[in-house]
Amino acid sequence: MTAKSPTAPHRVVVTGMGVVSPVGCTVPGFLLALLHGKSGVREVTRFATEGLSTRIAAEVRLEFAELERVELKTAFAIRAARDAMHQASAHGNAPGRDTPRDGKVSMGLGLELFSMDDLAQSRREGFVAPSDLRTRMRFMQTPSDVPVHVLSARYGLARPPSIHVSACAAGTDAIGDAMVAIREGRVRWALAGGSDSMINPLGFAGFCTLDAMTRRNDEPSRASRPFDLTRDGFVLGEGAAVLVLERLDDARARGATVLAEVLGYGRSFDAYAITEPHPQGHGALAAMRRALDDAGILPSDLSAINAHGTSTPKNDPAESAAIRELLGERAMDVPVVSTKSMIGHLISAAGAVEAVAAVACMNEGVIHPTINLHQRDPRCDLDYVENTARNLRQTHVMSCSYGFGGMNAALVLGHADRL
Repeated sequence: MTAKSPTAPHRVVVTGMGVVSPVGCTVPGFLLALLHGKSGVREVTRFATEGLSTRIAAEVRLEFAELERVELKTAFAIRAARDAMHQASAHGNAPGRDTPRDGKVSMGLGLELFSMDDLAQSRREGFVAPSDLRTRMRFMQTPSDVPVHVLSARYGLARPPSIHVSACAAGTDAIGDAMVAIREGRVRWALAGGSDSMINPLGFAGFCTLDAMTRRNDEPSRASRPFDLTRDGFVLGEGAAVLVLERLDDARARGATVLAEVLGYGRSFDAYAITEPHPQGHGALAAMRRALDDAGILPSDLSAINAHGTSTPKNDPAESAAIRELLGERAMDVPVVSTKSMIGHLISAAGAVEAVAAVACMNEGVIHPTINLHQRDPRCDLDYVENTARNLRQTHVMSCSYGFGGMNAALVLGHADRL
């Protein structure tokens, strides 16, 4: 009996994207804001910040109907998934229409924190817990995986979902996990991305306690300053991004427009410190190299890198060192940008939102700037596309995320024209 030959891996493509961000809640609006260097950072409006070292953040300002029924993280995910599915539905033919139960949800999600208002209310004499299911689900503490359950039910994705809590790398891990599952034939399509909102009293105060956020309260739009010598910490943001991933042959069969190919995924772990990266960026370098190896391309094939670029004193030089080591002689030839300079740090959603930024810029033939970069840190000596967008034809782009605790992840995305 002849042994059965292994099945060739499936090519995985992006056919839809949705985004909720501090500078825009549609992909075209988001891209336009990025290209114009628009900052979404302002004074915090949701709660009193008196007594805190930081009083600014990048809040999502648009109101959604879902906000009246579910907490922010779920509302953001619903909106982003809706737009992604709408874009991916070619001629009314939705992804997975014939195989809905062969899909899965893969999401990077932030931790849930108790609401102080709910805690105070529950201590009132004669308090009766709410009977409405939606209200009860958000009362006291909403389980972190609610967005996954909501999206799975809404779109009939019956394969076991993946929930990633790898901090700032979670959104990138979610996309990589979904890509691998589709490539290996375990699922046919997926909704993949991340959603997070930590702009609440406990989350915000926690980062203040860590002294991780900027104190440039009098200059909100100039506060996020990746790679600049005067940076003093990150700006907290919030939002979501969801991408529709599917097999290339399925996308072609239903006449879908392919936005990009997900070529490679790499991850690593620093095993160094919880709140800072390895000084030489060893973990970041390992994740990037593994993503390139997985994609089957060389560092010389990269057109651009969407960096983690947090604007913290320790991340930026460590990441720059890792990129310099990766690219070698081409280190000054590959543009490196930080989307966080405009939208702040979206924590578990950061990698997914930045992947959308990378794909949108690649398809437009431009690269967005890193704003607020006026006095470069001597240890950060790469081409960061300072302050002004640039026309750039891109064939392969890397998007990188490095999280608290030492979790690192990177994606390689290819232009659809290569297919």
